[in-house]
Amino acid sequence: MNHEPDILGFACNWCGYAGADGAGQAKLQYPTSIRIIRVMCLGRVDPSFVLSAFERGYDGVALIGCHIGDCHYLSGNVNAQTVVEHLRGILDTMGLGRERLRMEEVSSREGPRFAELVRTFKDQLVAMGPSPLKKGKVELAEEGDRP
Repeated sequence: MNHEPDILGFACNWCGYAGADGAGQAKLQYPTSIRIIRVMCLGRVDPSFVLSAFERGYDGVALIGCHIGDCHYLSGNVNAQTVVEHLRGILDTMGLGRERLRMEEVSSREGPRFAELVRTFKDQLVAMGPSPLKKGKVELAEEGDRP
């Protein structure tokens, strides 16, 4: 059975989200199974948001933001990188696997790079199979009930 993984993406407003928008404007193909949440900076993504996404049954989580050294908030993406490494250790301990969490650098002018990253992440998650925490179809969060 071919599994279509559910992916939650946190994208910074200035680069990651703009890169996704550029991919859409260029009509580039990438998996529709990614749901993107725009945040001002990846440094503002609370670790509990990521863990909650996995608890809700997402197969993978991607943080997509500015290139290191180009953060609009100076060091937000460097701080996020530290948090991601810590979370990867937790995911390994939980038996989910660190590969289900990715952090990628995409500038606002890199729509093709955004589309390729989502495609390769989806392929990686297909090879891994569904999340062990998946209890069924991932439902959209209700108002005020976000991952």
